[in-house]
Amino acid sequence: VQLQASGGGLVQGGGSLRLSCAASGRTFSRDVMGWFRQAPGKEREFVSAISWSGSSTRYADSVKGRFTISRDNAKNMVYLQMNSLKPEDTAVYYCAGRSQPSSRSLYDLDYAYDYWGQGTLVTVSS
Repeated sequence: VQLQASGGGLVQGGGSLRLSCAASGRTFSRDVMGWFRQAPGKEREFVSAISWSGSSTRYADSVKGRFTISRDNAKNMVYLQMNSLKPEDTAVYYCAGRSQPSSRSLYDLDYAYDYWGQGTLVTVSS
C-alpha cells in the first residue's frame, strides 16, 4: 500500500487544519491506520490511530479533545481534523498503516506499523 499525506500548511495558533491520507495499491479497509509526527530535533511520536472499522480510536494525551481521526474505507482515505492548534503541534505529520490484526494497545507503537507515507508539514505560529 502506498500512502500520500496532504493538507499541511502554515496556520496561526488556535486555528484548524485537516490532514488527509490517501491509500493506493490495494484496499486498506482491514488495516489499522495511524498518524505520527516528528518535530524538529525530536523523535517521532504517536498522535492518533483508528481501527479498520472506525469503532476504536486512540489519541496522545497532548492532542486529546483537539484532534479527531476518521476514515472512509470506500474512498481509501484517513483524516486528521486538528483544532485549537498550538505552536507545539508544529511537526511533519506521517500517516501509517498496519496490515495485521492488532490490539488497541499497540496503536501507539511506531514499529507496529508496516507501511508509511511521506509526511506533510504543519507549522503553527504563535
